[in-house]
Parts: sequence; structure tokens; C-alpha cells
Amino acid sequence: MSAGQAASDTFSAVVPAIKTVAFAGKRLNREWKTMAAMIEIHCRDHHGATASLCAECRELLDYAGARLERCRFGAEKPACANCPVHCYQPARRQQVKAVMRYAGPRMLRQHPLLSLRHWLDGFARKPRFRNLK
Repeated sequence: MSAGQAASDTFSAVVPAIKTVAFAGKRLNREWKTMAAMIEIHCRDHHGATASLCAECRELLDYAGARLERCRFGAEKPACANCPVHCYQPARRQQVKAVMRYAGPRMLRQHPLLSLRHWLDGFARKPRFRNLK
């Protein structure tokens, strides 16, 4: 079994136990899977989690899922770095930045397709900001 396949098996075992999420669009589902994979890598390497995420990382993933569910742009959602609305609380935003900074380079080896799609999503046009009343 290759290292990538072992990492994928671990990801499959950890993430469904956390929360089953079904978003309206493929893009949002993929973004949630990417976030879950990054948090899993960070938690495993920093907190020693093996079978499931630690409480702190589970809360962060649940928070990220809630933000995705409530995103005002829906299926047209850009990458968070390109979004005109910053919906994360400042402390959570710093947490996610730290997770992405650590897990991003490791994603290339462990989840190459998710990494590529995440990178390509960064080039998508920003949605126009409309006041929704």
C-alpha cells in the first residue's frame, strides 16, 4: 500500500465520523473535503490524533462547515482568500491560516487532486458583491 493510499484510507476513516455534509454544489462539497483533509493532517501531526480529530480541530472543522453552509454566495463562492466578505471570526481565521500554512504543502503528496482543484479554484472570478436585503 502506498503512502498516498494509506493517507486516503485514514482520511476516509476520520472525516465521515466527524460530520456528514451534503452541500448543494460540487464546488462546496470539494471545498469542505479539502478543509477536512487539511485539518486532519494538521491534527494528526500537531495533536497526535489517529482515529479521530481532537476536540479543538473538530470544533474548527464544524465551524468551517457552518460557514460554508451559510455562505451568501452559495455555489458561486470564491476561494476564501478572494472573497469580498470575511465571515470567519478573527481568531478562527488565524487558526485556519495556521492549518493551511502547515497542511498546504503536505496536501500535494497526500491529496494531489484536492490540492490541484483548490489551487485552480483560486483563479475563479470573484463574485460581484450585491447587497442582499
